[in-house]
Amino acid sequence: MNCAAIPEELIESELFGHVRGSFTGAIETKPGRFVQADGGTLFLDEIGDMSLKTQAKVLRVLQDQAFEPVGGSTIRVDVRVIAATNKDLRSEIAAGRFRQDLLFRLNTVEIRLPPLRQRREDIPVLARLFLDRHARRYRKPATGFDDAAMRLLLDHPWPGNVRELDHAVERSVLMGEGASIRAGDLGLRPAADARASLEEMSLEEVEGFLIRKALQRHGGNVSQAAAALGLSRSALYRRLQRHGL
Repeated sequence: MNCAAIPEELIESELFGHVRGSFTGAIETKPGRFVQADGGTLFLDEIGDMSLKTQAKVLRVLQDQAFEPVGGSTIRVDVRVIAATNKDLRSEIAAGRFRQDLLFRLNTVEIRLPPLRQRREDIPVLARLFLDRHARRYRKPATGFDDAAMRLLLDHPWPGNVRELDHAVERSVLMGEGASIRAGDLGLRPAADARASLEEMSLEEVEGFLIRKALQRHGGNVSQAAAALGLSRSALYRRLQRHGL
């Protein structure tokens, strides 16, 4: 469930369901996502966009494995929740937009996925996956990328991450005419204009970028890199662990 794509007035019903007649337009009882996922897994995408009111209700489900559908009585469920967000939830907590207690409940296992521009070795694999998917969907003959197209894919900064790559490949399948996708089919800016600038990065991404540059400059020597960054060796090690470096 994409939490950012559902209007606030509908998200409670979408998550927890409602009973017939509980509000205008509720012509039949509808099970919510938590009931549908009972005994399985519910993936909440973009949970950072969820309102504080809805966060409180989700927190109760995580704590008590129980909730009330709109206009109904208590239902108990056994659901594993996986949540994702592109926001820094600790900054959102500091700004009063995300509940700290909900983060604590969700954060049993945390996986930090670097932006696509920091894992370019994934780009060819993902691009070919999307190409195969969209070629079959649109019944097009595309089977691969020419060298110029692949270089463009590897050089693009991908501010929209994997979704942007998926859409670019879909566009190239629609625009392409042969078996090989060309650079022009992708509709991306030339590589010379496509370098990610510091202004496009989050504070955390800038920190990781500067740490990597310092390590490269000093041949991987942590002590020298720490001195160049104005950090103690132990402080740099903590940051290396946080950024997965």
